[in-house]
Amino acid sequence: MKWRKPSNPAGVAVWSHDGIICTGETYKDKVKLTFMNGAALDDAAGLFNAGFGGNTRRAIDIYEGEKIDAGAFKALWREAVAYNAKR
Repeated sequence: MKWRKPSNPAGVAVWSHDGIICTGETYKDKVKLTFMNGAALDDAAGLFNAGFGGNTRRAIDIYEGEKIDAGAFKALWREAVAYNAKR
């Protein structure tokens, strides 16, 4: 856990491999997964649906009951790990 703040005193979940890959936060209506270098990744399946305002980050907002393509999700994670490893 990292980045404890008043709105999330337990902290934000962080996944890393050779640097931060993704953070995860829960909200009333969604789970937000923010990929630190998402703009550099090839999101062929179009999973990124949030966080397009920044230069580097991209996010996936997952709402209750929503299904995402598991294969595309795994591929995106693998790409993010490879991106960090080559840096």
